[in-house]
Amino acid sequence: MEFSPFSPKQLRALNWWCPGSPDASRSAVICDGAVRSGKTLCLGISFAAWACGCFHGRSFALCGKTIRSLKRNLVTTLLPALSDSGFSCDFHVSENRIDIGFGRNRNRFYLFGGKDEGSAALVQGVTLAGAFFDEVALMPRSFVEQTLARCSVEGSKFWFNCNPESPGHWFYREWIRKADERNALYLHFTLRDNPSLSPSVRARYQSLFSGVFYERFILGRWVAAEGLVYPFMTDAMFCDVPSGGFSRFAVSCDYGTVNPCSMGLWGKRGGTWYRIGESYYDSRRTGAQRTDEEHYAALERLCGGRRVACVAVDPSAASFLETIRRHGRYSAKKAENSVADGIRRTASALREGRIRVCRCCADAVREFGLYRWKENRADDEPVKENDHAMDDIRYFVTTVLRPADGFYAVAAPRGKEETL
Repeated sequence: MEFSPFSPKQLRALNWWCPGSPDASRSAVICDGAVRSGKTLCLGISFAAWACGCFHGRSFALCGKTIRSLKRNLVTTLLPALSDSGFSCDFHVSENRIDIGFGRNRNRFYLFGGKDEGSAALVQGVTLAGAFFDEVALMPRSFVEQTLARCSVEGSKFWFNCNPESPGHWFYREWIRKADERNALYLHFTLRDNPSLSPSVRARYQSLFSGVFYERFILGRWVAAEGLVYPFMTDAMFCDVPSGGFSRFAVSCDYGTVNPCSMGLWGKRGGTWYRIGESYYDSRRTGAQRTDEEHYAALERLCGGRRVACVAVDPSAASFLETIRRHGRYSAKKAENSVADGIRRTASALREGRIRVCRCCADAVREFGLYRWKENRADDEPVKENDHAMDDIRYFVTTVLRPADGFYAVAAPRGKEETL
């Protein structure tokens, strides 16, 4: 593996614990800031080098939101870098454990996922000499604090990295603002702190975000969300339905009985998914609620005989999911429903052109102009109005286009493209 020369900030993150360093007495390091700013890999190398330089036969924790995301974001690049640097690395995949050694010292590194409040139970009972948290702002406080409580070995230290979230986030309030109080070294990274990024690549990343996400992921600021959720969705961002055929079709659905039920039909052409049709039923507007069977009949009308590979449905709509499965015509899947992360990923997909919304989807176009963040909230939360098409689009992005961990492959028969 080839390395570009490390920047001064990366070198400090690598060496802060070393004897003779002015930061050696610190108990933790916190690195936050822009995406792709070179935080994760240099912290991972630093963590492994510290562990193998100071301990033998001890256990350590490598933590991510999920084990799969941890492997993707850290492990797949860290292990080759360590091997090329003279470390021995044995990955016991079935046990989610990596044995890493250098010289005479060898230690165990256990992989943990901190995706929800129940994850804290995963680390109970283990004794640790240190912990690394990748994207700590995405983990629940209970999981992080339980892991820290397990670090009872003399000389244990902590490594944290994250991209900024809301200024009301617990980690910002309890660790970043209190870094000195907690004897932690705080390093703020920008894109320029990663020497491996060329000016053109930096410019490309800067073009992918706008609004609050630009301030957080490019400028690295812990700012509150305000105003429109998708302020860049002006008229020029919508398109006509492309002429010709589509290679795949999928549907996303935000289920409602009293609230509106929004379903979007998506067609894939080349590397882009187009929202080419929609069904939007508002019982308050019509004065009559629909049954699950009536919603299913609307789904069939929307699909119009096309071979639909996947219907991603609001995960709380258990009865409608069962109705779809009972009819046996479409493959129904519970949508992934992380709101703030889903909105971020939807914004990126829209700006990158991986999804496009056609003008014929009038209710989706209308909601883009109305969907706003709540004011005066500690956590990111959109107003629960004019959000039904917005939710079904988010379900499509997180469940069909790009799930949180890996990809959901929608199968399509081989052959010519289907026409609209």
